[in-house]
Amino acid sequence: MKIIAAALALCLGFVLTGCGGGPDRAAEDGPAPAEQDQTEEERAMNMTIGATAVTVAWEDNPAVDALRALCADGPLTIQLHMYGGFEQVGDIGGRLPAEDAQTTTQAGDIVLYAGDQMVVFYGSNSWAYTRLGHITDQDADEMRQLLSNGDVTVTVTAG
Repeated sequence: MKIIAAALALCLGFVLTGCGGGPDRAAEDGPAPAEQDQTEEERAMNMTIGATAVTVAWEDNPAVDALRALCADGPLTIQLHMYGGFEQVGDIGGRLPAEDAQTTTQAGDIVLYAGDQMVVFYGSNSWAYTRLGHITDQDADEMRQLLSNGDVTVTVTAG
């Protein structure tokens, strides 16, 4: 009888321990939805190519965090120059943390080259880059129209 009582007490202890998540457990599951929205809003950046505002899905990496920090005090303007018939390249004005990996790009991709150059593609290339983001509201033809007719200015702003 003592063995059965001990086993029951042990099982009851496990069950009660498993149910003890309470308010502390919610904190382990991550921020509340309002906190998540605020974080996404704080992380937002906007980009224009010439006079055209584009929508960018920014990567979540140290290079993008550093780019966002460069924009914290005001717009970052980058003069891009045509290169290779498939991309525009420009000096960011500072070094960003690079995590280069062999990448095949497509129209709309935004990458970091050599730690201090932003590249925006209207064609494709294969090289070692750090991904920054991808322009989601322009197709390949629209990217070609935006970027293939001479040098352009890109402006990136936080928020």
